[in-house]
Amino acid sequence: MHQSVLLNKAVSYLNLRKGAVVVDATVGGGGHSEEILKSILPGGRVIGIDADLEALAIARDRLKSFGGSFTPVNDNFRNIDRILKIQNIKNVDAVLLDIGISSYQLDDASRGFSIRSDASLDMRMDRSSGITAYDVVNKYKEEKLSEIIENFGEERFHNRIARFIKDARERKAIETTGELAEIVKMAVGYKYRNLKIHPATRTFQAIRIFVNDELGALEEALKSAIFWLKPGGRIVVISFHSLEDRIVKNMFKGYSKLSVLKIITKKPLIPEREEVINNPRSRSAKLRVAERIEQ
Repeated sequence: MHQSVLLNKAVSYLNLRKGAVVVDATVGGGGHSEEILKSILPGGRVIGIDADLEALAIARDRLKSFGGSFTPVNDNFRNIDRILKIQNIKNVDAVLLDIGISSYQLDDASRGFSIRSDASLDMRMDRSSGITAYDVVNKYKEEKLSEIIENFGEERFHNRIARFIKDARERKAIETTGELAEIVKMAVGYKYRNLKIHPATRTFQAIRIFVNDELGALEEALKSAIFWLKPGGRIVVISFHSLEDRIVKNMFKGYSKLSVLKIITKKPLIPEREEVINNPRSRSAKLRVAERIEQ
């Protein structure tokens, strides 16, 4: 079972009441939505959005006992405006965004997200559209690859990694995650020998973020979601790396200066030690909260 990160903190900070309308913009396996529904019924409703059709099917099955109180929507959360208009929603009481990749996606080797499983280079959240990791790795120029790995992975050895990828694909196409991980390891492996993370971790992160335009989608989703909130409504965002957290922090700060939002968490909240022990994937999570100001 997928373990929802910062579950109790997130639901608590949403400041829910019975009858509330809530957007779970990254529903994943439905863990957060399940707890939200318990807090807002009777009379409440959750709009659960996910670009990953397979994750959404898992959430739909998990939440079937809640009937029509849970509305699953297969779409990218950047389209929240369109989604809520189609659902005839006028405004919402709360929005939750749990950014990043889910345990389901990591554990499904066929998705190509994990370094530790050899699979086709895909990495798409929505497998029905867009470029794949294979396209990026095998078709993009060395300079563009280096830029992607530096900007989205914050990888200091981006130039060397891009060069090794280019040299490798000139011999044969790079087809699997295992092949890519080994190439990156050869490029910089010895420099990571004293670190706990795999040498290819930042490169995989960078390619995944680029393939799914995750940072662009986050910015669009935040800008839209804030203005769907009722006065007093809250937005809770859980991010997993510095690029995401920086976007959330800066956007909250910007809208706070415009008297649109009140920042509830001056510093991001992080998981307790016990949660990290039970769910190591939660270790990098940061939670920020803001509240819509009445105007």
